[in-house]
Amino acid sequence: LLSVEDLRVEFWTSRGTVYAVNGVSFDITPGQTIGIVGESGSGKSVTSLALLGILARAGRVTGGRAIFGGRDLLALSDDELRKIRGREIAMIFQDPMTSLNPVLTVGRQIREALETHFGMEEKEANRRAADLLDQVGIPSARERLGDYPHQFSGGMRQRAMIAMALACE
Repeated sequence: LLSVEDLRVEFWTSRGTVYAVNGVSFDITPGQTIGIVGESGSGKSVTSLALLGILARAGRVTGGRAIFGGRDLLALSDDELRKIRGREIAMIFQDPMTSLNPVLTVGRQIREALETHFGMEEKEANRRAADLLDQVGIPSARERLGDYPHQFSGGMRQRAMIAMALACE
């Protein structure tokens, strides 16, 4: 499903180069779950951000390959990656409050993915969003579509992020 070979990521700062990821390799087969563990600052998040092409501006992938669906994610243009991100591959961030837009309802944020990637109309997307929230265990899912992220508990926000990832299958 995903084969990462010798991934290298650097950040250039005024104090010099930071070698954030230095030669990471792993394979994920369909249906397999892997965990990337390490101490704070060891490059776990940077690895995932690099694969999705959403590194901070100072970050650069300086080596490696990441084969997904026969394509090297690291060699794709921003436009090509944008078509894949959210539709074929996604990341569920550890802290959903930094990922969910605080001024948009949870329902709108899930619906946006459905409208963007599947061309759904608002009514159909709302039905699907409610179904997804229900699947991840959000009580009264249809009524909660109009809630903002701060109205969800931390666990509910995390489940909303999982619903967003599931939205695009």
